[in-house]
Amino acid sequence: MSKKTDQDMVVDFTPLEKIEALYTDLTAWYGDAEQKELRVAAKLLMVSLEKFSLYGGADWHNLVAEYMDILKNDPEQFQKILQSNRGELRDKNTTGGYH
Repeated sequence: MSKKTDQDMVVDFTPLEKIEALYTDLTAWYGDAEQKELRVAAKLLMVSLEKFSLYGGADWHNLVAEYMDILKNDPEQFQKILQSNRGELRDKNTTGGYH
């Protein structure tokens, strides 16, 4: 019998994993609404863009454009960036395709 306590089995999420969990929770909140995944993604993007503009300096838009370019032109590299920001859940694959 294992001697691990409930606390020993708690997984500490990385910031990226916390955002992914929030996305899942918000998507569930929309229930059967049309385009719920897109609605949640748009809201997270709006918050992210605001934070980039507040804290990213005068060239904040260049960093946003760099991420967009990587996603558009090299989706495998973008996936590697995501994976490198995961902790214990690194083997989790992002669902959905990239455009």
